[in-house]
Amino acid sequence: MKSVSELLENTLSKSPYWAEARYHKRTSQALSVQKGLVKQAKSNLTSGVGIRVLVDGAWGFSSTSDLSPHSLEKTLKLAIECAKSLSQLKKAQIKKLPPTKLAKGLFIIPGYELLQKMPLDQKLQAVLKAEEQTRKSSSLIQSATCVYNELFEDKVIVTTDGANATSSLARNEIKLGAIASKSGEMAESHESVGKTGSWDCLFSRSSLSEMSENAAKLAVDLLSAPKIPGGNAVLILSPAMVGLLSHEAIGHTVEADFVLSGSVAKDKLGTQVASPLVTLSDSGTVNGIKYSGGELLVDDEGVITQKTTIIKNGILNSYLHNRESAAIFGVEPTGNGRAWLYHDEPLIRMRNTYIEPGQQSLEEIIATTDEGYLVDCPLGGQADATGEFMFGAQKVTKIENGKLTKMYRGATISGQAFEVLSTVDAVSKEFLLDLGSGYCGKGQPAKVDAGGPFIRCRATIGGVQE
Repeated sequence: MKSVSELLENTLSKSPYWAEARYHKRTSQALSVQKGLVKQAKSNLTSGVGIRVLVDGAWGFSSTSDLSPHSLEKTLKLAIECAKSLSQLKKAQIKKLPPTKLAKGLFIIPGYELLQKMPLDQKLQAVLKAEEQTRKSSSLIQSATCVYNELFEDKVIVTTDGANATSSLARNEIKLGAIASKSGEMAESHESVGKTGSWDCLFSRSSLSEMSENAAKLAVDLLSAPKIPGGNAVLILSPAMVGLLSHEAIGHTVEADFVLSGSVAKDKLGTQVASPLVTLSDSGTVNGIKYSGGELLVDDEGVITQKTTIIKNGILNSYLHNRESAAIFGVEPTGNGRAWLYHDEPLIRMRNTYIEPGQQSLEEIIATTDEGYLVDCPLGGQADATGEFMFGAQKVTKIENGKLTKMYRGATISGQAFEVLSTVDAVSKEFLLDLGSGYCGKGQPAKVDAGGPFIRCRATIGGVQE
């Protein structure tokens, strides 16, 4: 019996045009517990092949879940027909893809087999126990939830110009939520972590029991916390908040397809866009960090992922590229072509996006802050192509005369990302990737991670509307 790689190679040998075939099998499992009850326990398997061709500067794409030679050849023909039709209507930006170093061989991220061998019931019992511990941590906790998700990804990517890569990885995440109530007041908190690896990788920083305690304690503490006064202020952003800013407000603006559409980063390469203390990168693997939530060795175009320095010492240094945009800009692809499922076409997507660590300690940065706020525990938010953003934060702590004082109830921070980064005057040596749970959306989902050090900057802060 032919291997998947051989099947794809044989199919593409019949194409008179550049072509790419991507086999993708995904096995997913999801568990959800609320108030001691199992709300969800499901598994799903999806597999198939997507074939993409480039004809006279136009892309054609088709997919199938049938891996028979006849079906694969039919899928190739349909992709070619689509491309030919579009080539007559669309003005081509590129006629062909320039040569680049493409991935060949096996690309395996450790943890896949260990997670696969772990019984589902063992994971469910852990989720049940975590929810119960959160719920029973305080009489003020009215409700608790615990959600666990995992994805097993197997891919084979073959192109007519030399890529032939087989990859396997497992991604998992666990999320805890708690709602506390007292005298008509309610407060909600969340704890989450996401990794690429085994079950144990999730708890390299905090145990599941500690996560339960933290979620419950924060919800209870927020009950008595006042709302924050608004205004422009000095902020120390935690690694999680820095990750949210780096990904949402900077990362999307430098994705080359958005740049071509006119994002705020257009025509700014080589210009000062941030403080000289800021170096911001996007990478498939992060030096010194294992099992990051966005870890990726090869992208869905068969390009080996690399570290891309987007901002270097405050200067905009690079955009994020797939093979097509790299050809348009005359640069090497950065390994950012990613597709969610086999029937999705690759888009330019981030992997792990972060600001590089600095030289100061968090303790030193707080001690040299006369007045401001330490902002942590992101609640998501929004940003647009102009770099304007508004993010929520669960936990904000006042800084007075170099000391942490009282806690405030959740807040929003807002501003223009490049302007905020231009005010950065302190960057900590402490570093953390802290956004590996959840998904990035851009037409299709993607698993990513983001983070960085603690940074001190200025932005607008305001209270969350109840």
